[in-house]
Amino acid sequence: MAQAPESPEFGEWPLKRLMTEVVGTGVKSAEDMTRDQATEAMQRILAGEPDHTTLGAFWLANRWKHNNAEELAAYTDVMCEHVEYAEPDADPVDCGANYDGKGKTAILGAAAGIVAAGAGTPVVAHSGDRVPTQKQDAYKHVLDELGIRTELSPEESADQVDETGFGFYYQPAFNPVVHDLWERRDQMGVRTFVNTIETIANPAKADVHLGSFYHLAFAKKVVDTFEQSEQLSPRRVVMFQGMEGYDDIRPGYTKVGESTDGEFTDFEIETAEYGMDFETEDLEVDPDDVAGDSAEITESVITGDRDDHFADAIELNAAFRIYAREDAETLEEGLEMARESIESGDAEAVLEELREF
Repeated sequence: MAQAPESPEFGEWPLKRLMTEVVGTGVKSAEDMTRDQATEAMQRILAGEPDHTTLGAFWLANRWKHNNAEELAAYTDVMCEHVEYAEPDADPVDCGANYDGKGKTAILGAAAGIVAAGAGTPVVAHSGDRVPTQKQDAYKHVLDELGIRTELSPEESADQVDETGFGFYYQPAFNPVVHDLWERRDQMGVRTFVNTIETIANPAKADVHLGSFYHLAFAKKVVDTFEQSEQLSPRRVVMFQGMEGYDDIRPGYTKVGESTDGEFTDFEIETAEYGMDFETEDLEVDPDDVAGDSAEITESVITGDRDDHFADAIELNAAFRIYAREDAETLEEGLEMARESIESGDAEAVLEELREF
């Protein structure tokens, strides 16, 4: 992104001043920004104004002090002003897993979304291409390996959802201002708040968001971010502890957080009770070909040629998508619908429609 000269057009808070007086004063003494300050900071960042050093310092200071929901909502709202939205007629579940991908375990979200679509629950996924900092395999790369077009315009993505039940939105097409930050993010070497807000851009304007977290406090922060956002207002948010921070539920004891119409609750599940009676290590694939192995697993499960632990994991992840949209009242019911989607051939039909799109 080209650097612009510092301009007063945004207000009184260039990033250097925010560093000196608010967020960069030390881990213990740093303060949270007001909404107006955070809004102005993001406007300046997307305009390409800050010096590279200043921007890097600002990102790192935000990482040290931890952003609150008000700041994240401000950042998100500025980003959303630049997002090119395309709303399908269907009201899908929005799945925005960490864009920088996974490096050890299979990516199950593409398969889970296709199985859910076969069961009647439309699903949207979105990601970029080798996003910093990990620059690992993500949704796009699994779909590419399956022979499904991913570099679509937002309008094509919306049509894909309506025609097949599953749609993929490509970040450079729907969120180009964030994509333009790629080089600067790559130079950081650590994740920034951009890694959080890009996952909730919600390019299909879905009414349901499904995401993941390491700690329950983060799930609550995401819910609070949505509530304080002036641009995004999903009615329902469902989040669970995912593998490698991705929207693939991890085996074992797992926390789930959900918010419906502003009411937040959480509960625990043991995935063994739903057929996932194995360890995370059992879902590992070749780290040099996560996308290729994930695509192979996806197709073999969807076509009914595989009924092992990968099939169990995909079915449960599909059940979460069905449950998130309230197409099933319980996870058990969602699991039955996911299994029927595979056994009936409906999931395989969605896969073929995606390849033909």
